[in-house]
This record gives sequence, structure tokens and C-alpha cells, in this order.
Amino acid sequence: MINILIVDDHLSIIEGTKMLLEQEPDFKITIENSSLRAMDQIKLNQYDVLLFDLYMPHVNGLELTKKALSYDPNLIILIYTGFDIKPHFNLLVEAGVSGFLSKTSSREELVTGIRCALRRQAVLPISLVRELRRPGIIASDSNSQEKVILSSLEEEILSELAKGKSTREISTKLAMSQRSLEYNLTALYQKFGVRTRVDTVQKAKDFGLIPEEELK
Repeated sequence: MINILIVDDHLSIIEGTKMLLEQEPDFKITIENSSLRAMDQIKLNQYDVLLFDLYMPHVNGLELTKKALSYDPNLIILIYTGFDIKPHFNLLVEAGVSGFLSKTSSREELVTGIRCALRRQAVLPISLVRELRRPGIIASDSNSQEKVILSSLEEEILSELAKGKSTREISTKLAMSQRSLEYNLTALYQKFGVRTRVDTVQKAKDFGLIPEEELK
């Protein structure tokens, strides 16, 4: 029997998904609609696959992934979401997720994705695979020999930061939610090894990523 835990704050969604997946005779589904209680479930039971919603109150899917994998690095975790995950793909992969499933997927697609994950095969939407083919920018600091690799989206965010734009202004300009923007800002901080916007811009300047005329 394959034990699967679904964590999502939308009870109607997880109940519907449970009904779909339980049509597989070897799937046993457990649902949890509180991300705060999810770790208790994980510690008390043995699950073969975990499905986490990305946007949840209290503990989001990214943070829950980190907590679960710090408890057991061998867990198979799939992000199960109806939102675009491209803006925070790098953070999720670095956190250790095994793949992504869309809430709009058919039963067959969900089952296939889960069985692929069980075989330790990556589960990625085609649209995301195409996005990953786009080259990012690689820059280095001649003084410290450090290197950073930025995606095209991170380049755009960095440019807006350099102009002194607020979170609301940047998210509006780039047509993304403020929460998604915060994920990407966190990724930028980590890549540059800093904690603030000001330090991020200064580091980017050191790396030659921001022309002087863009700095305010």
C-alpha cells in the first residue's frame, strides 16, 4: 500500500483529490487541512509521498518542505498547487521538493506524477521545462572571486530594486503577487549572502550587474 498525505487549507480541494486518488487500489490517502498540524502527522506516520499546497496560512509549502526534510531527508514531497510556481522554482528545488503537480490535473496525470516521484523521477510541467531552457546571467566579483547565477526574472527584480521601487510597485510592474516577489527577494538575498535590499543592490553593483545610472 502506498501511503500519501495531502496538506492543503482548502478542505473541498483535498477531499476531492482524495476521492480521485483513492480510485487507485494501492493508494491510501490521508488529508490534513492545517499546515501547523502537518508535522505531527509526518512524525506519527510513515508516508511514501507528501503533497503540499504552496500557499497556506501559518506555514507555507516552502517552509513546510524545509521542516519535513530536516526531520527526514528521504521524504518525497510534491508541491500541489493551482498557482504559477516559476517565480519561486529555484527556492523550492533548493528546499528539496521532488516535483510539482497542478490542481487542474486529471486523475491520470496526478497518479502518473505520484508514481514517477516514487521511482525518484522528477515531475515537471512542460511549460516549466521550457522556461528552464532560458539562460540566466552568470556574474562574478573580481575582488572576491564569488559568482552568482541570476534568472531573467531576478535580473528584472534587481533592476527595479536599484531604482528604489517599493514591493508593491515592483510586483505591479512585473505582474506578480507580493508574496511571490518576497520569495524571489529571499532568493536574491541568499545568492548575494546579504539580508537587506540596500546590501543586495550594493552587492549587485560590485558584481557589475547594475549600471551606475540605474542606482538612486
